Amino acid sequence: MSPILKNQVAIITGAGRGLGKAFALRFADEGAKLLLPDVSLERAEEVAKEIRAKGGEAVAMATDISDEKATKAMAENVIKLYGRVDILLNNAAIYYGLMRTPWDSWATGDWERIFKVNVIGTWLCCKAIAPLMIKQNKGKIVNIGSGIMKSPGGVVLLPYACSKAAIKTMTEMLARALGPSNITVNAIGPGYTATEASFKAGDADKFFERAIAAQSIRRREEPEDLVGTAVFLASKDSDFITGQIISVDGGNWMV
Repeated sequence: MSPILKNQVAIITGAGRGLGKAFALRFADEGAKLLLPDVSLERAEEVAKEIRAKGGEAVAMATDISDEKATKAMAENVIKLYGRVDILLNNAAIYYGLMRTPWDSWATGDWERIFKVNVIGTWLCCKAIAPLMIKQNKGKIVNIGSGIMKSPGGVVLLPYACSKAAIKTMTEMLARALGPSNITVNAIGPGYTATEASFKAGDADKFFERAIAAQSIRRREEPEDLVGTAVFLASKDSDFITGQIISVDGGNWMV
């Protein structure tokens, strides 16, 4: 059986670590040709090297998705490298380094910084790549949301939670806008996942204990738990699914 994404061209933003790295490695295993934009060229290049060492195709590039010139360069680069783009996985976001803070103690600058990357940056990536997909009359856009916007714990990460709520709405609206061009737009809602960012936030054991207690599947969520859903949404098997947010959280939220 051929890999499900064989010869598909995919852009995975923020692929230098965490979930983005897990997505990149799995997409490469499934035969995709990858462009890996990341704010850290060094981290992205390490992932690209790992993929190439196993016989895959991957190119890293330095990209700040909140900069429209950078997202336009990303679009130009994918065409230069591969001649087309089939998949855009909008993974890049500010989460690493955020500390749990009372709802009324966030600085205005924190809100602006988080929304500039998580919301405006995701929109800029879609704005840059969607025209290429429209020309092809085909494409897959997969956004990364979060279960935090439904969690009581979201109150201490309020600007982040609100940014992910905006991603839900963006996913639904872009599915309407791009559906006539055979472009699907869906999102994945991870639960509390074992990434570098989660461990850096402090009290990781306590927060994982709480998350696991609320789940139907009583174990810690790992990055690898999310990659199969991403592959499905990037593949032809999901051609008639759009505007959906799929929770991958061990059965925490079931609405």
